[in-house]
Amino acid sequence: QQQVVESGGGLVQTGGSLRLSCAASGFTIDHYAIGWFRQAPGQEPEGVSCISGTDDSTYYRHSVKGSVKGRFTISRDNAKATVYLQMNSLKPEDTGVYYCAAKPDRCNYFCGTSMCYDVRTLREYNYRGQGTQVTVSS
Repeated sequence: QQQVVESGGGLVQTGGSLRLSCAASGFTIDHYAIGWFRQAPGQEPEGVSCISGTDDSTYYRHSVKGSVKGRFTISRDNAKATVYLQMNSLKPEDTGVYYCAAKPDRCNYFCGTSMCYDVRTLREYNYRGQGTQVTVSS
């Protein structure tokens, strides 16, 4: 059975750090793009980062409303079938449930000069986890 399981969430103060883990099983993670999504209360999930399965290209969300680039770092350890999201300099607006999800091959981020975002929704990924709560207190 193919699945991904998140861990590492918790409560942290503004400026603190957390490292989320996404453990995959039942499929070969090397060939899959792994995305991280964040769902704030009352909002739809939004992609915050992704690492491609073909060449390990990495992508980070940014827009005029805010950015995780420079604060979050995504990485993978294929031997452990695990993808990590290191989150530093956390802000209250980073609060939400964080989901990891897998889809074949490449990430599908559109990146321009003023924005970079996942064109795929969480539901369009093949395998999705149950989520881990991250709360950043002010």
